[in-house]
Amino acid sequence: MTKPPRSKPLLRDIDAPIRSQPQRKRNPAQPQLLFDPMPDRVEPALAKVKQRPPRGDQWGWEAKWDGYRLAVHAEPQGVRILTRGGHDWTHRFPDIAEAARALGPATMIIDGEAVVLDAEGRSDFGLLQKSLGASGNKAGNRASNAMLYAFDLLYLDGHDLRGVEYGSRRRLLEDLLNGQDGAIQISEELDADPDVLLEHARRFGLEGIVGKDRDQPYRSGRTGDWVKIKCVESEAFFIVGYEPSTALTGGFASLVLAAYRGDELVHVGNVGTGFKEAGTASLRKMLDKLAWKRKQPPVEPGDAGGKVIWVQPTLIAEIEFRAWTADGKLRHASYKGLRERQDNAVVFRLD
Repeated sequence: MTKPPRSKPLLRDIDAPIRSQPQRKRNPAQPQLLFDPMPDRVEPALAKVKQRPPRGDQWGWEAKWDGYRLAVHAEPQGVRILTRGGHDWTHRFPDIAEAARALGPATMIIDGEAVVLDAEGRSDFGLLQKSLGASGNKAGNRASNAMLYAFDLLYLDGHDLRGVEYGSRRRLLEDLLNGQDGAIQISEELDADPDVLLEHARRFGLEGIVGKDRDQPYRSGRTGDWVKIKCVESEAFFIVGYEPSTALTGGFASLVLAAYRGDELVHVGNVGTGFKEAGTASLRKMLDKLAWKRKQPPVEPGDAGGKVIWVQPTLIAEIEFRAWTADGKLRHASYKGLRERQDNAVVFRLD
């Protein structure tokens, strides 16, 4: 008869310490993390456009910055700067990357907006584009004078903060950036009635204001947790043609713009102001390389002009405007600069 196996004593040595089970192996690339793995990328939270500010003490208000949305991933082994569309632009923002390294050995994801400021201290999208260059595909185009206005903290030292309410994330970010005056700075909360803030934003020529619900977690997409109230409208449109200039050789009088209606492009007006003389010639050269070869233009001509040179709908322009006309055209349009597909530039949809 086989003897039953002897049971093991609960404690082999009554004086020996009790040891816990070994933890699962940690990622060697993140040696100090004890809890949550660091996400490779987080889809950004986006602000819904509102005509008037919502009411309630839970809303915190900031200036609306006019630049590129970025996520800064800082780890002991390096820094990555990702665009809204998930492209790595670390090489294009060297000062921001260096400032992230200087924050110390902490592992973090900072959400913010890269801007270049004008002489009055306002963010200027045109200056940012000039600093970056016309194309995002050239490795040499760097915005060495850009800075990041940080407004959220998504991850810190092993803790995924997306499930934490915004008010707490905000306090952690303020502690992290306390005293920083370099290329990464806090986007200040403005302690005033939002209607008063909006009036000041109009007076100083700012884009508008952004409100964030302090009680909500970080949720990707346009959930309504974040809202924006604009002083002026600003959207992205395809350039589908241009009117040659009669006064400036190699220039143009206006650009012809288009937006989507369903799957088709439709003409939404022309823009003839906002151009910087230094960039007009280079933009004209880019447009000439995109000359439209087909008989039928890319959009119904309508009132686009009699001498339009049509081009392939490839370049995307950021256009500031005041309103829409009754027949679906932009009113008081002004050119701000080219947007880049790598920044997840979304062409405006009329529907």
